Amino acid sequence: MKRLLLLLLVTAISCSTTRHSARETQTAPALPVSGKLWGSLFQQKAAEYAALCHQAYNAAQASLDKTLSGPVSAKPRAIVTDIDETFLDNSPYAVYRAFQGLDYDSKTWQEWTSKGNAVPLPGSVAFFNYAASKGVTVFYVTNRGENERAGTMANLKRFNYPFADDAHLIMMQKESSKEARRQQIAARYDIVLLLGDNLADFSMLWDKKTTKERLQRVEENAAQFGTRFIILPNITYGGWEDAIYGNSHSLTPAQKDSAIKANLTGY
Repeated sequence: MKRLLLLLLVTAISCSTTRHSARETQTAPALPVSGKLWGSLFQQKAAEYAALCHQAYNAAQASLDKTLSGPVSAKPRAIVTDIDETFLDNSPYAVYRAFQGLDYDSKTWQEWTSKGNAVPLPGSVAFFNYAASKGVTVFYVTNRGENERAGTMANLKRFNYPFADDAHLIMMQKESSKEARRQQIAARYDIVLLLGDNLADFSMLWDKKTTKERLQRVEENAAQFGTRFIILPNITYGGWEDAIYGNSHSLTPAQKDSAIKANLTGY
């Protein structure tokens, strides 16, 4: 009798655990969404993230000082920088969407940028104002659209970033690649530094490439990182994520989930 009761108890616990595990599996958020929350938590709360930002901007200033101590350039010097996750923190948008079980979309993104509420990343305001004090022009080359100009400008002015005007805020017009916009600036200025959170912020070498190609081209240009190319950490989104999805923006959440799992290495 005792054996029978023990067997029934074990069976009941096993069935309950199986049902609970199945329920967890069914309700667990997809990796693209839960990943945004985890990445945003790191961006918002990790002292290590703040340290990485300071490290990037310290390297930028050291590189700039070295350039300015060298031969005088024939053209005025300039810095080209991206905005999002390079010096403005948009993690609240990612959190807002993830809590809804959703990923990025252009409509809600524009609602966020129109507020002009993104806060500066550590070290960024001081660095860009330091560059301006040394006579170096700053161009903000972003893939925010023209209809986001007003909110973006308000955000720059709110935190006293230098050169916050239409001539230096270069929005996306027809194509996401920044190469043409960089070349237009290079025709008039000596670009001494490029800052970004995405490799495509530096060169067309990384425009819409595969994961393998992106890694290979980083190795080929390794000496430029920390000197001419200053990269900020972004584990929430970017060209690296696009590459995982085959540079397609039409995948469903389930397809994204599958692509992420297919690219992970376990043991």
